[in-house]
Amino acid sequence: QTTSSALKGAIQLGITHTVGSLSTKPERDVLMQDFYVVESIFFPSEGSNLTPAHHYNDFRFKTYAPVAFRYFRELFGIRPDDYLYSLCSEPLIELSNSGASGSLFYVSSDDEFIIKTVQHKEAEFLQKLLPGYYMNLNQNPRTLLPKFYGLYCVQAGGKNIRIVVMNNLLPRSVKMHLKYDLKGSTYKRRASQKEREKVFPTYKDLDFMQDIPDGLFLDSDMYNALCKTLQRDCLVLQSFKIMDYSLLVAIHNIDLAQREHAMADGTLQADTRRPAAQKALYSTAMESIQGEARRGGTIETDDQMGGIPARNAKGERLLLYIGIIDVLQSYRFVKKLEHSWKALVHDGDTVSVHRPSFYAERFQRFMCNTAFKKIPLKPSPSKKSRSGTTVPRRS
Repeated sequence: QTTSSALKGAIQLGITHTVGSLSTKPERDVLMQDFYVVESIFFPSEGSNLTPAHHYNDFRFKTYAPVAFRYFRELFGIRPDDYLYSLCSEPLIELSNSGASGSLFYVSSDDEFIIKTVQHKEAEFLQKLLPGYYMNLNQNPRTLLPKFYGLYCVQAGGKNIRIVVMNNLLPRSVKMHLKYDLKGSTYKRRASQKEREKVFPTYKDLDFMQDIPDGLFLDSDMYNALCKTLQRDCLVLQSFKIMDYSLLVAIHNIDLAQREHAMADGTLQADTRRPAAQKALYSTAMESIQGEARRGGTIETDDQMGGIPARNAKGERLLLYIGIIDVLQSYRFVKKLEHSWKALVHDGDTVSVHRPSFYAERFQRFMCNTAFKKIPLKPSPSKKSRSGTTVPRRS
């Protein structure tokens, strides 16, 4: 029942305070107990010697595992002042299209961060995951898993509102032409009528197979990097007994965007105005699979606005924005029950709720065989052998 503006204001006051007070603490290694620390501070509306006066009702702000999250932000190249500036200098923007979970979503005005409200169970689960998440990130900062930058709770009027700060997968500066939530399951995996009527609907597996039957084509290095990242991420999720996650795939069609732009202009010309690319390390789809980008490695991301270059069967140029979402649904008793009765009624293998190992395998198989494909090598006319068959050659 807290009004949205009061909630947004409380979040910004709380984060400003917690990041500020953290900056006075010396840098050090993360210890096991850091994952379980919860810091709490009271913000009376008249202000106190620690907190400023404000025009909302009194509230309490809790920060979970502040030192551990500071480490995660550092690992992703997010400096404390950038984090504060992004989240707290301008009002947060509420996103109208909340997910099926009924969570509220806010995006920072510079597009870098998403703030999502989570249920008590999910917040608890994230806390349990932190030590394993830490281990995984240390070994492997290239990941399509959500990048968690902070977990907080606003307590006001007897209510607890828990929020998590994450990377924003879909920059608003880039127009997405299609968006899919893929699980690799076909049972009831079609967008509802209500979803289809939205301005920017999220389609599902069956819609994908119908709309893009040939899949999305990536060059072979990109395809290998993507599949390798998915494979590693799935292993991590499986080790946490997590399932029911999805791969969010949003598609920006460069050629279509140019045609749309030209029609709006009335003249055919390429768009020279470039939207600002996101800046945080590993926060773009491209860097999630190719971490070398920042270190002057193989890949130029400037003209790709952080997306992964791909093509469709028509040969149109695409940019893909992808990430694994909904990982805080642990495979608990409820899910087990749900699966056993669904399996009795239907064919168990197509149901989306499954044992974590089965789920991970099916998920990877769908992504790397159905959704994403390597660009086929073109046979070259000069290399025809006598039998008339062509010898494939790298084009």
